[in-house]
Amino acid sequence: MTISSPSFQPGQRVRITQQVSRLSKIGTVTIEGVVEVFEQSKTGSWFAHSEDKKLWLDRLRLRKDDGEIVYCNLDQFSRVEVLGEQA
Repeated sequence: MTISSPSFQPGQRVRITQQVSRLSKIGTVTIEGVVEVFEQSKTGSWFAHSEDKKLWLDRLRLRKDDGEIVYCNLDQFSRVEVLGEQA
């Protein structure tokens, strides 16, 4: 799924796989849950060098099966698989 044209709806079950860099090593993290909100929001990044000195990010708020709420900032390396609707 391309991030440029997301179609995430509340109630969809998704699996997000993201690349992370830690101590000069690149690995992946996978999170699965139900979409609560998809939004584009500004970050207060001072180095963004864009209009209003803000950088717009695609964010998904998920609820995991154990009830934990997770915010995922999506980038070009994020892979989002839609698994279905919540039961």
